[in-house]
Amino acid sequence: MKRARMVLALGAVLAMMATACGKGGGGGTTIYDSVGKGEGALKLIAWNGYTESGEADKTVDWVTPFEDESGCKVSVTYADTSPEMVTLMRQGGGKVYDGVSASGNATNLLIAHGDVAGIDVDKIIPDYETIVMDSLKAPGHNKVDGGHYGVPYMWGPNFLMYNTDVVTEKPDSWDVVFETELNGQPNPYAGKVTAYNDAIYIADAALYLKAHRPELGIDDPYELNDDQLNAAVDLLKQQKTLVSKYWAAYTEEIDGFGSGDMVVGTAWPVNYTYAKADTPVAFTFPSEGMTGWADTWMMSSNAPHPNCMLKWMQWTMKPDIQLQVAEWYGATPSIKTACDQLRKDIGTDADDAYHCGDDAFLGGLYLWKVPLPDCGNGKQDCADLNTWTDKWTEITAG
Repeated sequence: MKRARMVLALGAVLAMMATACGKGGGGGTTIYDSVGKGEGALKLIAWNGYTESGEADKTVDWVTPFEDESGCKVSVTYADTSPEMVTLMRQGGGKVYDGVSASGNATNLLIAHGDVAGIDVDKIIPDYETIVMDSLKAPGHNKVDGGHYGVPYMWGPNFLMYNTDVVTEKPDSWDVVFETELNGQPNPYAGKVTAYNDAIYIADAALYLKAHRPELGIDDPYELNDDQLNAAVDLLKQQKTLVSKYWAAYTEEIDGFGSGDMVVGTAWPVNYTYAKADTPVAFTFPSEGMTGWADTWMMSSNAPHPNCMLKWMQWTMKPDIQLQVAEWYGATPSIKTACDQLRKDIGTDADDAYHCGDDAFLGGLYLWKVPLPDCGNGKQDCADLNTWTDKWTEITAG
C-alpha cells in the first residue's frame, strides 16, 4: 500500500480557519457560501463503495442520476488508506482533484495544511441543522474555530468480526486478538487473527489497555505519552505473532475470511456485509469499547470544478442517496431522515447493526482523529502522527 509520511504543522490544526467569505478557492482561506453553474466535470478521491455508478451492480447507481441532474461528469480515484488520500489531495498543488471522502485521521491534516476549503453548510445545505445527527453537526474532525470544512457522509464502528464455525463462543473482549493466552491456554486463533493495516490502529491497542491496565492512565486513545504509546506498541508486537495478515482494502479481509486464513479481527460494517454472503461470520461490540470513523466530503481549496463539488455535497446530503450508500456499503447515514426507510428496508439491523440515528452509540465510539502533541490536559508530551507512523512501521516490519 502507498504510505505517506505526513509532516504536520503541529498546533496549527486547532488554530487554522477560513477568514474570507465568498466564492472561489484560495489556500483554505475561502468559505463557499453559494453554488454557481457546474463546470461539467468532477474529480473525486473516495473509499471503494462510496461512488457507485452501476458498474458493480446495475441496480446500484447514485452517480449517474447526479451526472444527469448536474451536468457534472464524475471520475473517481479510489484509495485504501487515509495517508493515501492525503497524498492524492496534494498532487499538483491541490489542483488535480475536487474533493475527497476523508476520514477523521486525515481531515485535520488537510485543514491544517490548507488543502481544503471552508463550507458555509447552512447556506449550501439549508436544512443542515434539522437533518444531521447531533454528534456530526459540528465535530472536531471537520469544524475548526467555528468553521466547517465539509459535509458528513457515512460513519461506523471498528467492531470485532469472527467466523462462527471456528470461534464458536461469541467473544465479549478484544483479548481474542491481542492476547497470546486465553484462560491459561494458548490462543486457539493464533495465526488466523487479522488487524487493520494503518498507524491509526495503535488507538485500538490503547483502548484495550485503557480497560486492562488502568495504571497507564490512558484517557483518550489518540492522546498517548511515551509510556502509554510504548505499552500499546508492545501489545501490538505481541499481537503480530498471532496475525496471519493485516488488511487495508476491505476486500482483503473479505477474501481472508473466505479462504479461512482469517477467523477473527477488527472489521468495518462493509466487510461484514460482504463476507457473510459466503462465510459464516458474525460481529460483536467488545466490552472495552471501539474506535470508529466518520467520513466527510471535503473540497480542495484549489478545486478545478468547485461548483460541481458543491453540487455533489448537496447530492450526498439527500436521504435517498445516503440510504443507498448505507445499504450498499454497510455503513450508517449521517442524516436522521434516512433512518425510517432503512428500518423498512432491512428491519432490526437498522438499529442492531447500523444504529441509525443513535447519537448515544455514536458518542460512545472513539472516532479516528489525528494524534497531536497536545494531550488535552494542558501537557504537550503526547506522540504525534509522525511518531505513530514510525512505530507502526516498526511493528509491522519487525
